[in-house]
Amino acid sequence: MSGGDVSLQEAIEALRRDLIHEDGPRISTMRNYRFAILQYPPDREFALRRAVQRLSHELIGHGWRVLSLDLQKLLLDRVRAQGEDWHRRVVEMERRMGKIAPARGLNYLSSKLAPLIEGPEGLAADCSRLILEDCERHPEQGERTLALIGRAGGLYPFYRTSALLKHLDGRTGGVPVVLLYPGTRQGNSGLSFMGRLASDNDYRPRIYP
Repeated sequence: MSGGDVSLQEAIEALRRDLIHEDGPRISTMRNYRFAILQYPPDREFALRRAVQRLSHELIGHGWRVLSLDLQKLLLDRVRAQGEDWHRRVVEMERRMGKIAPARGLNYLSSKLAPLIEGPEGLAADCSRLILEDCERHPEQGERTLALIGRAGGLYPFYRTSALLKHLDGRTGGVPVVLLYPGTRQGNSGLSFMGRLASDNDYRPRIYP
């Protein structure tokens, strides 16, 4: 087992212990703030998915509901909702600008996607809606439901996840939320998305491991 897998397994095990604690989920030291981040190396994406799948099966065995949210899918759903004409125009313009300079094409694409996915009414709103809808369908299991938000790497480099949990605060019906974060740890509270973007220290949630 590689060092990266050992660290990932340690993080999963620590999260598991805190979720099934006899006094209830203990993923945060702050009352009424049930958010956490599970950080993992970007090149361990598939190992992470296998580990999370095993964790989900174990939690279900303990009577939990596990709601998995796919950020990449939510992004694509928003793009499709703009219609074929919007999609075609954006792709054509991105190609033209990319021929002039790759960075210009990427910046143009970012400028078109940002209004769709950032802020409290962006992907955070989609996550909130799905979590609350699940709570409405299963009100009897509200205290034993976990939301796992994954596939964040599919948003690179168009979206920084540092604001996602902040925009979800107060909009999840008290359901514990864990963001699966592909990146590198910088100090005690800093995280670099995909190990490429500048470290962001604006994180309130507990970071596993």
